[in-house]
Amino acid sequence: MQFLDVKTDYAFKKVFGSENSKDKLISFLNALVYENKSTKIKDLTIVDPYNIPLLDGMKNSFVDVKAVLDDNTKVIIEMQILNHEGFEKRVLYNLAKNYSVQLNKSEDYYLLNPVIALNIVDFTMFKDSKKTITNFKLLEKEEFIDYSDDIELIFIELPKFKKSLDELENLRDEWIYFIKNAGSLEYIPTELNHTIQNSFDMLNEANLSKDELETQHKRKEFISIQKLAILKATNDGLKQGLEEGLEQGLEEGLEQGREQGLEQGMEEKSIEIAKNLLDILDDETISSKTGLSIEIIQSLR
Repeated sequence: MQFLDVKTDYAFKKVFGSENSKDKLISFLNALVYENKSTKIKDLTIVDPYNIPLLDGMKNSFVDVKAVLDDNTKVIIEMQILNHEGFEKRVLYNLAKNYSVQLNKSEDYYLLNPVIALNIVDFTMFKDSKKTITNFKLLEKEEFIDYSDDIELIFIELPKFKKSLDELENLRDEWIYFIKNAGSLEYIPTELNHTIQNSFDMLNEANLSKDELETQHKRKEFISIQKLAILKATNDGLKQGLEEGLEQGLEEGLEQGREQGLEQGMEEKSIEIAKNLLDILDDETISSKTGLSIEIIQSLR
């Protein structure tokens, strides 16, 4: 069997954002967002359900799924393949925008409901942390007092998830494993939760039409080209930086060498003069004439 890569927009929204995705999205969010909360999600509404395969003309490397939970919390789930300049700011902007647009003119602020931005990224964002999942909210800097639970940012960094199938500890691990590895598997792992196993059926290429397969392959090709373009730009930048650094370093080295050579030559000349004056003048006078220290003159004697 061959399965679609969940990290592509087509497959991601097929699993989490289509008409048949509600049970999968509830399981996924309960495992990733509500794992440590006493109240679990029992129901949700997917905003603008995805009608596959309406992807023609899409030029983005990300896709999002929006859902309103049974407690009126809005969740924005985004799958981001490529790291690009301004990504962190775009995440904040989308979160703020989705929070603010809830109110119509003159409506009271207490009507605002929480918004959670869940971002799954196929690159490393926080190099100083080994955590696969990082969670951000509004806290006081020193005493970490909660300001509000209305705004929450969650990042899942797929490259940091290294667990194999037999190392998975809970449903959270199973969902991350599914997203990261489904496209490279050739069978449905029986060890996984039944909801995740059902998700594999949605990705099975044998169940897809020719048009659906073509759409998926075009998206993978587009993403591969974008990755290569970013890699080339990075390598070109590094090469240019290295060349400029070497050139600058060589120039600075030569200049420093010239200065040190001149200083050393002048000092040697002063010492020769001082030696010729040792039998004629006292140490202080020789020092003032040659610029050498008293200690150097005394050592010459």
